[in-house]
Amino acid sequence: MKVISTDKAPAAIGPYSQGIIVNGMLFASGQIAIIPSTGEIKEGSIVEQTTQVCENIGELLKAAGIGYENVVKTTCFLADMGDFQTFNEVYAKYFVSKPARSCVAAKTLPKNVLCEIEVTAVVEEK
Repeated sequence: MKVISTDKAPAAIGPYSQGIIVNGMLFASGQIAIIPSTGEIKEGSIVEQTTQVCENIGELLKAAGIGYENVVKTTCFLADMGDFQTFNEVYAKYFVSKPARSCVAAKTLPKNVLCEIEVTAVVEEK
């Protein structure tokens, strides 16, 4: 197993790793709308928070030497399913390869954010 860690994505706020590579697959912990440079939550609407989450994911993917096109599965959590359509509009700009996905409502997300996304991706062997 190889631990993936970057200071360009939020540090883990608990006893876990940002990501783990095992058997050619990256399993990334869920990302929320934390601004890596400050550790603060990105304030704003579902648009601003989803954008920050997707940018954080991009940095984790980069740290693993891959990109969004390597993502095969996402799991998305929304605090309010009323945000589903707007969330999808932002999400679609990043995940253009349309990976498999689950999207569920969660009563409360960490730090009361509006969304969280976790990804599983294929890591190209070198």
